Amino acid sequence: MADVASEGAAVRRTRAERAERALDALTAVPSSPDRLRRVLEQGLVLGGAAFVGVYVPGGDPAGLYLAESAGLPRTLFGLRDGYQVTSGSPVCTAHRTGRPVWLGPQELADTPEARRTPSPDFSLAVLPLGPADGCLVAVSEQPGGFGTDDRTCLEVIAGAVVLPAPGSTPAPEDGELSDDAFALAMDSGRVEVGDGILRLFGIGRGAFDGRVETLLGLTVPEDLPALMSVVEADHMSLGERELEFRVLQPSGPPKWLRLRGRMLSGGDGRPARLVGTVADTSTLRSEVTDVARVQRLAAALATAGTVKDVGHAVVAALRRPLHADRIALAELENDRLVVTVLDPPEPEAWPELWRTEWRTEWPDAPVRAMPTLAAALNEGRARIWPAGSPLEPALAGVGPGGLAVLPLPAGGRMAGACLIGWDRPRPFGPDERALLTACAGLTGQALVRAHAFDAEHELVGMLQRTLLPRRLPRLPGAVAVARYLPTVSGLEVGGDWYDVIPLTDNHVAFVIGDVQGHNAGAATLMGQMRTALRAYAAEGHPPDVVVAHANRLLLEMETDLFATCAYVDVDMEQGTALCVRAGHVQPVLRHPDGSAEIVRAEGGPPLGVLFQAEFPMTPLRLQPGTVLALTTDGLVESPDADIDDGMDRLARELAAADPGHLGLVADALLTGAHRADDIALLLMRYDGMAVRALRESWTVWRVPEAARHARRFTRRTLRSWDVSPDTLDAALLVVSELVTNALVHTGGQVRLDLSLVNHRLRLAVADASPRSPVKPTSIGWEATGGRGILLVEAVSAAWGTVPVSGGKQVWADLTPDT
Repeated sequence: MADVASEGAAVRRTRAERAERALDALTAVPSSPDRLRRVLEQGLVLGGAAFVGVYVPGGDPAGLYLAESAGLPRTLFGLRDGYQVTSGSPVCTAHRTGRPVWLGPQELADTPEARRTPSPDFSLAVLPLGPADGCLVAVSEQPGGFGTDDRTCLEVIAGAVVLPAPGSTPAPEDGELSDDAFALAMDSGRVEVGDGILRLFGIGRGAFDGRVETLLGLTVPEDLPALMSVVEADHMSLGERELEFRVLQPSGPPKWLRLRGRMLSGGDGRPARLVGTVADTSTLRSEVTDVARVQRLAAALATAGTVKDVGHAVVAALRRPLHADRIALAELENDRLVVTVLDPPEPEAWPELWRTEWRTEWPDAPVRAMPTLAAALNEGRARIWPAGSPLEPALAGVGPGGLAVLPLPAGGRMAGACLIGWDRPRPFGPDERALLTACAGLTGQALVRAHAFDAEHELVGMLQRTLLPRRLPRLPGAVAVARYLPTVSGLEVGGDWYDVIPLTDNHVAFVIGDVQGHNAGAATLMGQMRTALRAYAAEGHPPDVVVAHANRLLLEMETDLFATCAYVDVDMEQGTALCVRAGHVQPVLRHPDGSAEIVRAEGGPPLGVLFQAEFPMTPLRLQPGTVLALTTDGLVESPDADIDDGMDRLARELAAADPGHLGLVADALLTGAHRADDIALLLMRYDGMAVRALRESWTVWRVPEAARHARRFTRRTLRSWDVSPDTLDAALLVVSELVTNALVHTGGQVRLDLSLVNHRLRLAVADASPRSPVKPTSIGWEATGGRGILLVEAVSAAWGTVPVSGGKQVWADLTPDT
């Protein structure tokens, strides 16, 4: 135990001595403008801190203001830019009492700092610097907080803090800025710039409005993420910043500029400022610097949504600048290396051993088959082998002139590896090694995000597809196909849907709709609306009533969402259709002669907006060979394309397509679609029915001879259709029973419908009661009723009931063999 204690004391002396030696070297140059920040950085290195800052009194003695900081942004830990001395913050408590404050996560739970953070899992230390000098604040994310060694080092650092003289960094006034200098107010975005900077941006002094957004608008869009990380205060801590970015030019390539800036606390309640310089670096280099390459890669990876996007960004950032002959990006799945991006993609460009392992589109091999690669992954750092290095064949063929292996770390594990190979011998300097190491870290994090995005996006798509029809029904006289594409700009479930609903008498309803929003609520509502429209359509309502019922249902659900819908009821026998729109985009028709027409159908408001809404019906005429296209706005509207232009484009592409292959037509219409929104597409080609049904109807009046009149109408009709005498006798029995049941057990109108299709005779009686007839399980010999349905079942090939407009229709089918 004594040895352990002495060893711990030696470690503490060593760390304290290291801190003292480092601070002595820093304080030896008292005029250094960044001395305070460098002193605070020792708290990050030796004190186990994630953030270190100094709060000092300002011109107002009642306030403390952040003068300098190092490490992570203060906002991550709920720290403010300034405090009132009388507040209950631990910063002010230590300043008032003159005693250090050491708080763990439990003690911090009720403090203002912890309440301003989503997960206050950190420790806080506040060390007074003196009654008039403020205090040193440090934050640790280590599980045990600040240990004894950490506290000793922080006390040493607090003793070495020398505050800058008041007013040593005044705000520049108009006319005091040099040509290459700027000063940005972080709260308002107002910026003062020198004339030289305006010349670099190509703006005259009189034309500049003083807004930082005006300058940002002249930069290359890919560089904006890096610039925004500088000009947004919540993403920065105090201290110096340096980055390179590009400015667009009226002609020629963009100009490279270098920004060097320093974030300063305003003090005395003033906002923080970013002050610094901007210089033209285009003439100082023959090619893009490594810093710029890393920035470009970081900007590209920031917008890379999929694993394939990450691979393309890495190839674009590294292959040409490094003059590499091949790059492979692979994910590490258990003990197997699965390559996801190859450049060049041709198999012959890669080693023979790789091609023998290509079980699918990409190579897939165990890591143990490449011991050198396995060792590099275990070490977790970039490795470079020059030409002639002894490597196993699987790696030697990737880079005969030199090979770089970049393990891709992410979240404490290895996400994969990037292999870069050269055919000709190539020397490697320390700068390139540093570049590869920096790129590896960025790529690993992006690869994990992209893999999660791909997995979640596939899950979203699967969930969406379960809410849509699994397959479309076979239709009489028509062919229909549908496509659904989820958005790629997010992971939420969308509200687009489509449906094809076979109805009675060879009618088919084609429905497409879009619920507002992209979330679980929209998807749930989409499923409810699809089910409701199908139910209302099956009841036999006309199209306008179906849509009106759905509108009323949505309003009664008390949701804030609304939906658009297009509903087209097609009579397959007659080649006619009725179209109803509820705030949805217009249907498009492709006629048999190859011309396309955007249907100018009347429309009502979206569903869920008005209780008394009207939904007018527009009649359509369909010739055999006509194609009906229904889609959602995701296909015809995007941030850079107006919906009218999108509809015109859809009509042109539909006119140019071959309607004989409807699936290929759907795929072609979706090619190049902007995926900022979900897309649903429903196509129907009307071919016409080879055999048309014979149909007749009769309204049954409630008179004593009603059943006899119905039988006479049936006999006359069936004889004109040349129905055989045996089938005629069975039909008269069925009609007599069904009509009698409707007259006796229901009220309201009764209608008899007769139809004959392909030697199949259907007899149907519709009434106003929704209650279906019940077949008795047993009937006594003395019973006087209940045998009618049993007789119908006995003489029919099939029978059943369907809801019709609030009532029902009882039907029975007869065939010559019945």
